[in-house]
Amino acid sequence: MKKMIIFVLLLVVIFGALIFVVQYQNSQKLDGVDNPYNKSDLDQATIDQLEDPIYQNQILPDELQEKLDNGEDITVYFYSPTCIHCQRTTPVVVPMAEEYGVDLVKLNLLEFEAAWNEYSIEATPTIVRYEGGEETARIVGENEQAAFENFFEQEVLHEE
Repeated sequence: MKKMIIFVLLLVVIFGALIFVVQYQNSQKLDGVDNPYNKSDLDQATIDQLEDPIYQNQILPDELQEKLDNGEDITVYFYSPTCIHCQRTTPVVVPMAEEYGVDLVKLNLLEFEAAWNEYSIEATPTIVRYEGGEETARIVGENEQAAFENFFEQEVLHEE
């Protein structure tokens, strides 16, 4: 019985040490990069994307709401780092938006879960175009490249 107790205690110490090491590594990683989320308790999937160039240009929910309240035009990419469809769509959509000259801001729904309901997001990825602070167009899900091209050309750049 003593051997079992010692074994269990040893496992608890090992797991505790692993948790400490992972948390320490994550805090070191957060210290070394620009953290656009204004919070230190980030999901691991978000931490893994902090230095990835295609996941830059983040917007916080309060900033988005302020822009909408001010009647600004904005195009928002709602995504989750854990969404497999987002992982396949983001590398297509972000460079495309840059080619079109669209300032595509990104809102991470994994970190800001209230935004699901606040912006009526039913699935990820979702791109929403707001003009004058009001939603004018939306494209939902993983689509063919042509669908995103059409969205940017018809719904975002229609006035330019």
